[in-house]
Amino acid sequence: MRLTRAISALYRGEQHLDFPMLWRKALIGSAALVVISLGSFIVRGLNLGIEFEGGTAWEVPAAGVTVAQARDALADTPAADARIQTLGTDTIRVRADIESPEAIDQVRAELAALAGTDNANVSVTTVGPSWGSEITNKARNALIVFFALVALYITIRLEWKMALGAIAAVLHDIIISLGIYSLFQFEITPATVIAFLTIMGYSLYDTIVVYDKVREVVARVTATNRYTYTEMMNLSLNQVLMRSVNTSITSILPVGAMLVIGSWVLGAVTLQEFAIALAVGILVGTYSSMFVAAALVARLKEREPIYIDIAERVRRRQGREPQIGTRVIAQDDAVLGQHAKTRQTRRTR
Repeated sequence: MRLTRAISALYRGEQHLDFPMLWRKALIGSAALVVISLGSFIVRGLNLGIEFEGGTAWEVPAAGVTVAQARDALADTPAADARIQTLGTDTIRVRADIESPEAIDQVRAELAALAGTDNANVSVTTVGPSWGSEITNKARNALIVFFALVALYITIRLEWKMALGAIAAVLHDIIISLGIYSLFQFEITPATVIAFLTIMGYSLYDTIVVYDKVREVVARVTATNRYTYTEMMNLSLNQVLMRSVNTSITSILPVGAMLVIGSWVLGAVTLQEFAIALAVGILVGTYSSMFVAAALVARLKEREPIYIDIAERVRRRQGREPQIGTRVIAQDDAVLGQHAKTRQTRRTR
Protein backbone atom coordinates (compact mmCIF):
# COMPACT_ATOMS: atom_id res chain seq x y z
CA MET A 1 0.00 0.00 0.00
CA ARG A 2 2.81 2.38 0.90
CA LEU A 3 4.59 1.52 -2.37
CA THR A 4 1.42 2.26 -4.34
CA ARG A 5 1.07 5.67 -2.67
CA ALA A 6 4.72 6.45 -3.36
CA ILE A 7 4.37 5.56 -7.05
CA SER A 8 1.18 7.63 -7.33
CA ALA A 9 2.96 10.58 -5.72
CA LEU A 10 5.82 10.25 -8.21
CA TYR A 11 3.40 10.28 -11.12
CA ARG A 12 1.71 13.41 -9.75
CA GLY A 13 5.05 15.13 -9.16
CA GLU A 14 4.45 15.33 -5.42
CA GLN A 15 7.47 13.27 -4.36
CA HIS A 16 11.08 13.59 -5.46
CA LEU A 17 13.92 11.12 -5.15
CA ASP A 18 17.35 12.01 -3.83
CA PHE A 19 19.39 10.56 -6.69
CA PRO A 20 22.82 11.54 -5.30
CA MET A 21 22.11 9.34 -2.25
CA LEU A 22 20.99 6.50 -4.52
CA TRP A 23 24.10 6.83 -6.73
CA ARG A 24 26.29 5.39 -3.97
CA LYS A 25 24.22 2.20 -3.72
CA ALA A 26 23.83 2.03 -7.50
CA LEU A 27 27.61 2.21 -7.91
CA ILE A 28 28.04 -0.86 -5.72
CA GLY A 29 25.31 -2.72 -7.61
CA SER A 30 26.70 -1.79 -11.03
CA ALA A 31 30.23 -2.75 -10.02
CA ALA A 32 28.99 -6.13 -8.76
CA LEU A 33 27.07 -6.80 -12.00
CA VAL A 34 30.05 -5.82 -14.14
CA VAL A 35 32.38 -8.08 -12.14
CA ILE A 36 29.93 -10.99 -12.39
CA SER A 37 29.58 -10.42 -16.13
CA LEU A 38 33.33 -10.29 -16.71
CA GLY A 39 33.77 -13.39 -14.57
CA SER A 40 31.15 -15.20 -16.62
CA PHE A 41 32.98 -14.27 -19.82
CA ILE A 42 36.09 -15.96 -18.44
CA VAL A 43 34.43 -19.03 -16.92
CA ARG A 44 31.50 -19.75 -19.23
CA GLY A 45 32.32 -17.70 -22.31
CA LEU A 46 29.75 -16.62 -24.90
CA ASN A 47 27.49 -18.96 -26.82
CA LEU A 48 28.31 -17.60 -30.26
CA GLY A 49 26.10 -18.62 -33.15
CA ILE A 50 27.32 -20.54 -36.13
CA GLU A 51 27.56 -17.31 -38.12
CA PHE A 52 30.45 -16.21 -35.86
CA GLU A 53 32.21 -19.48 -35.09
CA GLY A 54 31.69 -21.42 -38.30
CA GLY A 55 30.78 -25.11 -38.51
CA THR A 56 27.61 -26.97 -39.41
CA ALA A 57 24.11 -26.83 -37.97
CA TRP A 58 21.32 -29.39 -38.49
CA GLU A 59 17.66 -28.74 -37.70
CA VAL A 60 14.92 -31.34 -37.84
CA PRO A 61 11.26 -31.37 -36.74
CA ALA A 62 11.19 -33.99 -33.98
CA ALA A 63 8.23 -33.57 -31.66
CA GLY A 64 8.75 -35.34 -28.35
CA VAL A 65 12.46 -36.03 -28.90
CA THR A 66 14.68 -34.91 -26.02
CA VAL A 67 18.24 -33.62 -26.05
CA ALA A 68 19.40 -36.81 -24.30
CA GLN A 69 17.82 -38.98 -26.98
CA ALA A 70 19.44 -36.95 -29.73
CA ARG A 71 22.83 -37.23 -28.05
CA ASP A 72 22.47 -41.00 -27.74
CA ALA A 73 21.56 -41.24 -31.43
CA LEU A 74 24.68 -39.27 -32.42
CA ALA A 75 27.05 -41.07 -30.05
CA ASP A 76 28.69 -43.06 -32.89
CA THR A 77 28.92 -40.15 -35.34
CA PRO A 78 31.48 -37.33 -35.73
CA ALA A 79 28.91 -35.12 -33.93
CA ALA A 80 29.14 -37.05 -30.64
CA ASP A 81 30.30 -33.89 -28.83
CA ALA A 82 27.97 -31.55 -30.69
CA ARG A 83 25.94 -28.79 -29.07
CA ILE A 84 22.31 -29.91 -29.03
CA GLN A 85 19.28 -27.84 -28.12
CA THR A 86 15.53 -27.79 -28.60
CA LEU A 87 13.82 -24.96 -30.48
CA GLY A 88 10.32 -24.50 -29.22
CA THR A 89 8.71 -27.87 -28.58
CA ASP A 90 9.13 -29.72 -31.86
CA THR A 91 12.55 -28.95 -33.39
CA ILE A 92 16.03 -30.24 -32.58
CA ARG A 93 19.12 -28.22 -33.49
CA VAL A 94 22.59 -29.77 -33.57
CA ARG A 95 25.79 -27.76 -34.00
CA ALA A 96 29.26 -29.17 -34.55
CA ASP A 97 32.60 -28.15 -36.02
CA ILE A 98 32.29 -30.49 -38.98
CA GLU A 99 32.99 -29.68 -42.64
CA SER A 100 33.42 -33.10 -44.26
CA PRO A 101 30.49 -33.84 -46.64
CA GLU A 102 30.49 -37.51 -45.61
CA ALA A 103 30.30 -36.67 -41.91
CA ILE A 104 27.57 -34.09 -42.54
CA ASP A 105 25.49 -36.65 -44.44
CA GLN A 106 26.01 -39.25 -41.71
CA VAL A 107 24.70 -36.91 -38.99
CA ARG A 108 21.81 -35.92 -41.25
CA ALA A 109 20.80 -39.54 -41.73
CA GLU A 110 20.93 -40.27 -38.00
CA LEU A 111 18.75 -37.27 -37.18
CA ALA A 112 16.26 -38.22 -39.88
CA ALA A 113 16.04 -41.73 -38.45
CA LEU A 114 15.61 -40.36 -34.93
CA ALA A 115 12.77 -38.08 -36.03
CA GLY A 116 11.19 -40.71 -38.28
CA THR A 117 11.38 -38.53 -41.37
CA ASP A 118 13.24 -38.26 -44.69
CA ASN A 119 16.73 -36.84 -45.02
CA ALA A 120 15.29 -33.99 -47.09
CA ASN A 121 13.42 -32.72 -44.02
CA VAL A 122 16.68 -32.18 -42.12
CA SER A 123 17.98 -28.70 -42.93
CA VAL A 124 21.75 -28.25 -42.98
CA THR A 125 23.66 -24.97 -42.74
CA THR A 126 27.42 -24.89 -43.16
CA VAL A 127 29.53 -21.80 -42.46
CA GLY A 128 33.26 -21.69 -43.09
CA PRO A 129 35.57 -20.36 -40.36
CA SER A 130 36.83 -17.54 -42.58
CA TRP A 131 33.30 -16.28 -43.22
CA GLY A 132 32.48 -16.49 -39.52
CA SER A 133 35.63 -14.51 -38.71
CA GLU A 134 34.64 -11.89 -41.29
CA ILE A 135 31.19 -11.48 -39.72
CA THR A 136 32.78 -11.12 -36.26
CA ASN A 137 35.14 -8.42 -37.52
CA LYS A 138 32.29 -6.51 -39.15
CA ALA A 139 30.25 -6.62 -35.94
CA ARG A 140 33.22 -5.30 -33.95
CA ASN A 141 33.87 -2.56 -36.49
CA ALA A 142 30.21 -1.55 -36.39
CA LEU A 143 30.46 -1.06 -32.62
CA ILE A 144 33.66 1.01 -32.93
CA VAL A 145 32.11 3.28 -35.58
CA PHE A 146 28.97 3.58 -33.46
CA PHE A 147 30.93 4.72 -30.40
CA ALA A 148 33.03 7.18 -32.41
CA LEU A 149 30.02 8.83 -34.07
CA VAL A 150 28.07 9.03 -30.82
CA ALA A 151 31.00 10.57 -28.94
CA LEU A 152 31.54 13.12 -31.72
CA TYR A 153 27.88 14.09 -31.90
CA ILE A 154 27.41 14.53 -28.14
CA THR A 155 30.67 16.47 -27.86
CA ILE A 156 29.53 18.90 -30.56
CA ARG A 157 25.92 19.07 -29.40
CA LEU A 158 26.64 19.23 -25.64
CA GLU A 159 30.19 18.75 -24.29
CA TRP A 160 32.90 16.11 -23.97
CA LYS A 161 32.10 15.31 -20.33
CA MET A 162 28.57 14.34 -21.30
CA ALA A 163 29.92 12.31 -24.22
CA LEU A 164 32.18 10.45 -21.78
CA GLY A 165 29.24 9.79 -19.46
CA ALA A 166 27.07 8.51 -22.32
CA ILE A 167 29.79 6.17 -23.62
CA ALA A 168 30.42 4.85 -20.10
CA ALA A 169 26.70 4.14 -19.70
CA VAL A 170 26.55 2.31 -23.05
CA LEU A 171 29.62 0.22 -22.19
CA HIS A 172 27.99 -0.56 -18.84
CA ASP A 173 24.85 -1.71 -20.70
CA ILE A 174 26.76 -3.87 -23.17
CA ILE A 175 28.86 -5.62 -20.51
CA ILE A 176 25.84 -6.44 -18.34
CA SER A 177 23.68 -7.48 -21.30
CA LEU A 178 26.42 -9.77 -22.63
CA GLY A 179 26.96 -11.02 -19.07
CA ILE A 180 23.33 -12.15 -18.91
CA TYR A 181 23.76 -13.90 -22.27
CA SER A 182 26.90 -15.57 -20.95
CA LEU A 183 25.36 -16.65 -17.63
CA PHE A 184 22.30 -18.22 -19.25
CA GLN A 185 24.16 -19.28 -22.40
CA PHE A 186 21.72 -17.60 -24.75
CA GLU A 187 22.97 -17.87 -28.31
CA ILE A 188 24.41 -14.73 -29.88
CA THR A 189 23.48 -14.39 -33.54
CA PRO A 190 23.47 -11.52 -36.06
CA ALA A 191 19.93 -10.78 -34.87
CA THR A 192 21.32 -10.34 -31.35
CA VAL A 193 23.95 -7.91 -32.60
CA ILE A 194 21.23 -5.88 -34.34
CA ALA A 195 19.26 -5.86 -31.10
CA PHE A 196 22.31 -4.65 -29.16
CA LEU A 197 22.79 -1.78 -31.61
CA THR A 198 19.11 -0.95 -31.19
CA ILE A 199 19.22 -0.88 -27.40
CA MET A 200 22.38 1.22 -27.42
CA GLY A 201 20.48 3.80 -29.43
CA TYR A 202 17.61 3.58 -26.96
CA SER A 203 19.95 3.99 -24.00
CA LEU A 204 21.59 7.02 -25.60
CA TYR A 205 18.21 8.59 -26.28
CA ASP A 206 17.31 8.29 -22.60
CA THR A 207 20.69 9.69 -21.57
CA ILE A 208 20.49 12.68 -23.92
CA VAL A 209 17.01 13.50 -22.60
CA VAL A 210 18.54 13.76 -19.12
CA TYR A 211 21.48 15.82 -20.38
CA ASP A 212 19.23 18.22 -22.28
CA LYS A 213 17.10 18.78 -19.20
CA VAL A 214 20.08 19.42 -16.93
CA ARG A 215 21.49 21.88 -19.44
CA GLU A 216 18.17 23.73 -19.36
CA VAL A 217 18.15 23.81 -15.55
CA VAL A 218 21.79 24.86 -15.34
CA ALA A 219 21.16 27.75 -17.73
CA ARG A 220 18.45 29.10 -15.40
CA VAL A 221 19.99 28.39 -12.02
CA THR A 222 23.78 28.71 -12.27
CA ALA A 223 23.70 32.53 -12.25
CA THR A 224 22.29 32.50 -8.70
CA ASN A 225 25.37 30.64 -7.32
CA ARG A 226 23.06 28.94 -4.81
CA TYR A 227 23.04 25.30 -5.86
CA THR A 228 25.73 22.80 -6.75
CA TYR A 229 25.78 20.99 -10.08
CA THR A 230 24.78 17.78 -8.32
CA GLU A 231 21.66 19.43 -6.93
CA MET A 232 20.75 20.74 -10.37
CA MET A 233 21.30 17.28 -11.86
CA ASN A 234 19.05 15.87 -9.15
CA LEU A 235 16.27 18.24 -10.13
CA SER A 236 16.67 17.35 -13.80
CA LEU A 237 16.47 13.64 -13.09
CA ASN A 238 13.29 14.07 -11.06
CA GLN A 239 11.73 16.06 -13.88
CA VAL A 240 12.43 13.38 -16.51
CA LEU A 241 12.01 10.36 -14.22
CA MET A 242 8.42 9.47 -15.06
CA ARG A 243 8.98 10.23 -18.72
CA SER A 244 11.78 7.67 -18.78
CA VAL A 245 9.73 5.13 -16.82
CA ASN A 246 6.72 5.55 -19.09
CA THR A 247 8.89 5.26 -22.19
CA SER A 248 10.42 2.05 -20.84
CA ILE A 249 7.02 0.57 -20.01
CA THR A 250 5.58 1.35 -23.44
CA SER A 251 8.71 -0.09 -25.06
CA ILE A 252 8.84 -3.28 -23.00
CA LEU A 253 5.20 -4.23 -23.68
CA PRO A 254 5.60 -4.92 -27.43
CA VAL A 255 8.96 -6.57 -26.75
CA GLY A 256 7.24 -8.85 -24.22
CA ALA A 257 4.55 -9.65 -26.79
CA MET A 258 7.28 -10.46 -29.32
CA LEU A 259 8.99 -12.75 -26.84
CA VAL A 260 5.86 -14.59 -25.67
CA ILE A 261 3.84 -14.82 -28.87
CA GLY A 262 6.60 -14.74 -31.46
CA SER A 263 9.04 -17.16 -29.89
CA TRP A 264 7.13 -19.32 -27.41
CA VAL A 265 3.79 -19.58 -29.21
CA LEU A 266 4.87 -19.43 -32.86
CA GLY A 267 8.31 -20.93 -32.25
CA ALA A 268 10.23 -18.21 -34.13
CA VAL A 269 13.72 -18.53 -32.67
CA THR A 270 15.02 -15.38 -34.33
CA LEU A 271 12.33 -13.35 -32.57
CA GLN A 272 13.37 -14.87 -29.25
CA GLU A 273 17.03 -13.89 -29.77
CA PHE A 274 16.00 -10.37 -30.75
CA ALA A 275 13.41 -9.91 -27.98
CA ILE A 276 15.63 -11.09 -25.12
CA ALA A 277 18.36 -8.63 -26.07
CA LEU A 278 15.85 -5.80 -26.39
CA ALA A 279 14.18 -6.55 -23.05
CA VAL A 280 17.49 -6.69 -21.18
CA GLY A 281 18.81 -3.60 -22.93
CA ILE A 282 15.73 -1.45 -22.29
CA LEU A 283 15.78 -2.17 -18.56
CA VAL A 284 19.54 -1.76 -18.14
CA GLY A 285 19.58 1.32 -20.40
CA THR A 286 16.93 3.14 -18.38
CA TYR A 287 18.88 2.44 -15.21
CA SER A 288 22.26 3.50 -16.59
CA SER A 289 21.06 6.85 -17.94
CA MET A 290 20.11 7.95 -14.41
CA PHE A 291 22.61 6.10 -12.25
CA VAL A 292 25.73 5.86 -14.41
CA ALA A 293 25.76 8.62 -17.02
CA ALA A 294 24.25 11.28 -14.74
CA ALA A 295 26.45 10.37 -11.75
CA LEU A 296 29.65 10.46 -13.82
CA VAL A 297 28.84 13.83 -15.41
CA ALA A 298 27.92 15.32 -12.02
CA ARG A 299 31.24 14.14 -10.56
CA LEU A 300 33.21 15.60 -13.48
CA LYS A 301 31.36 18.92 -13.48
CA GLU A 302 31.77 19.37 -9.73
CA ARG A 303 35.55 19.55 -10.34
CA GLU A 304 35.25 22.57 -12.62
CA PRO A 305 36.45 25.83 -10.94
CA ILE A 306 33.06 27.53 -11.26
CA TYR A 307 31.23 24.68 -9.50
CA ILE A 308 33.97 24.26 -6.90
CA ASP A 309 33.43 27.93 -6.04
CA ILE A 310 29.64 27.51 -5.95
CA ALA A 311 29.93 24.44 -3.72
CA GLU A 312 32.14 26.40 -1.32
CA ARG A 313 29.62 29.24 -1.19
CA VAL A 314 26.80 26.78 -0.54
CA ARG A 315 28.76 25.24 2.32
CA ARG A 316 29.35 28.69 3.83
CA ARG A 317 25.63 29.42 3.69
CA GLN A 318 24.60 26.23 5.50
CA GLY A 319 21.82 26.90 7.93
CA ARG A 320 20.60 30.00 6.10
CA GLU A 321 17.39 30.25 4.12
CA PRO A 322 18.27 30.93 0.47
CA GLN A 323 17.15 34.20 -1.02
CA ILE A 324 14.75 33.91 -3.94
CA GLY A 325 16.58 34.60 -7.24
CA THR A 326 14.81 36.56 -9.91
CA ARG A 327 16.14 34.35 -12.70
CA VAL A 328 14.91 31.06 -11.28
CA ILE A 329 11.52 29.58 -11.95
CA ALA A 330 9.66 29.36 -8.65
CA GLN A 331 8.81 25.67 -8.82
CA ASP A 332 12.36 24.64 -9.70
CA ASP A 333 13.73 26.88 -6.96
CA ALA A 334 11.44 25.32 -4.35
CA VAL A 335 12.41 21.79 -5.35
CA LEU A 336 16.11 22.61 -5.43
CA GLY A 337 15.84 24.27 -2.04
CA GLN A 338 14.05 21.25 -0.60
CA HIS A 339 16.75 18.88 -1.89
CA ALA A 340 19.54 21.13 -0.66
CA LYS A 341 18.08 21.44 2.84
CA THR A 342 17.39 17.69 3.04
CA ARG A 343 20.95 16.81 2.09
CA GLN A 344 22.29 19.48 4.47
CA THR A 345 20.29 17.97 7.35
CA ARG A 346 21.68 14.51 6.54
CA ARG A 347 25.24 15.83 6.54
CA THR A 348 24.65 17.54 9.88
CA ARG A 349 23.37 14.30 11.41
